[in-house]
Amino acid sequence: MNKKQYLLVIALLLLALAGRLLPHPPNFTPLLAVALFGGAMLPGHLAFSLPLLAMAGSDLLLGYSFSETSIAVYASFLAIVVAGRWLSRSRTLGRTVTAVLGGSALFYLVTNFAVWLGGAHGGMYEHSAMGLLECYAAALPFFRNALAGDLIWTGVLFGIFDFAARRLQPE
Repeated sequence: MNKKQYLLVIALLLLALAGRLLPHPPNFTPLLAVALFGGAMLPGHLAFSLPLLAMAGSDLLLGYSFSETSIAVYASFLAIVVAGRWLSRSRTLGRTVTAVLGGSALFYLVTNFAVWLGGAHGGMYEHSAMGLLECYAAALPFFRNALAGDLIWTGVLFGIFDFAARRLQPE
């Protein structure tokens, strides 16, 4: 790992930790943006380690225990890193928005399916199609916040990166 990559990983890790630890609207965090940006900008092992370290560190600091639902959360972030790898091949505004929307939807669908199965909330929903729909419906306000945060934080990270790249480019 070179010095620039090391500094980028530290900065992204600190952003992700602060985004979960400091007061914020529910699910309005930079975690998806960090996973997507890391996937696009960092070598494989660093890209995949970053969201796992951010989640594990913040979960520990918040006092959350590891559960079956945690597996779905962590796996979703790893899939979002894969979307970042795809994005790195040819990053355009359209591809970036597609990756954010797809990542947000994936996270919502996978993690709430895990909740429906009974992970984090101990069988709170009936195991039927209606129970699954109730679970997804109850999570819609969180999804709205997550989607807004994902779009804003991704725009901030890639925007700062692109601005700095243009400023540092020799004329």
